[in-house]
Amino acid sequence: MTQPELAEKAGTGLRFIRDLEQGKKTLRLDKVNQVLALFGHELGPVPQERER
Repeated sequence: MTQPELAEKAGTGLRFIRDLEQGKKTLRLDKVNQVLALFGHELGPVPQERER
C-alpha cells in the first residue's frame, strides 16, 4: 500500500502519514488511531506503576 493510499483509507493527510513513518515525536493520538483502526488496533494511555 502506498502512502497516498494509506492516507486516503485512514482519512488522514499524506503529510501525517509521512510524519508517522518518519517517527515524528509529536503526533495527534486520534489520527494515529485512525491509521491503526485499519489494522484492528488502537493506542491509548497505560498507567505506570510508581516506585514507593
